[in-house]
Amino acid sequence: MISDFKVIPEAELLERLKKTRLQGFGRPCVYEHSELSIVEAVAPRELAPAQRFVLGSGVRAIADLAGEFQIRGMDIFELRGGILFTTEDSGERIPFIPPVIEESLEPDGRQVWLINDGIHRVYAAMKMGRRLNVILARGVPKEYPYYAYALPNGWDDVQEFEELPDGFQKKTYRDPNGYKALFRDFNEVLPGVQKQRKQTNPAHLKP
Repeated sequence: MISDFKVIPEAELLERLKKTRLQGFGRPCVYEHSELSIVEAVAPRELAPAQRFVLGSGVRAIADLAGEFQIRGMDIFELRGGILFTTEDSGERIPFIPPVIEESLEPDGRQVWLINDGIHRVYAAMKMGRRLNVILARGVPKEYPYYAYALPNGWDDVQEFEELPDGFQKKTYRDPNGYKALFRDFNEVLPGVQKQRKQTNPAHLKP
């Protein structure tokens, strides 16, 4: 149960995200010169996943959260900012924001709206028959693309698990020998927004 919450205004949220750093390449602010905006009522299937899985527990948690905030007169799929909420169990402030999407040019020439952060939020909205607001990043530097490619068959390539199987490769990485260098570290600007998942990637992939 949620014990209390506060709203992060749109301007503050976008200002924080502008300061998001990469994990490698000298840790530049990847969105410093990009355009960040809230885009409303996006159909989930129009968004391109890069991650090959969702966890059932994560999807259910989003649905439960939607119900909790609906009671409080808020729709988590229509946010124009973020929320910091506290649960009775943890007592910690937990951030919830719209999914972060990047306009990405893929190797086959497709330009897609790639899901950078928030695939469980997008998947939950899709299962609930909802559209949702997203944070869209345009004009991301070409030298710092998202660290994984869009899945070739879109949502057909995404599997739902209760637990990730060992040896499961989560994404197709741009650089298998150092894939985390292009990782966007949102936890630095919004602590707790990115969850650490079980490590299952094959041994030949190097973070």
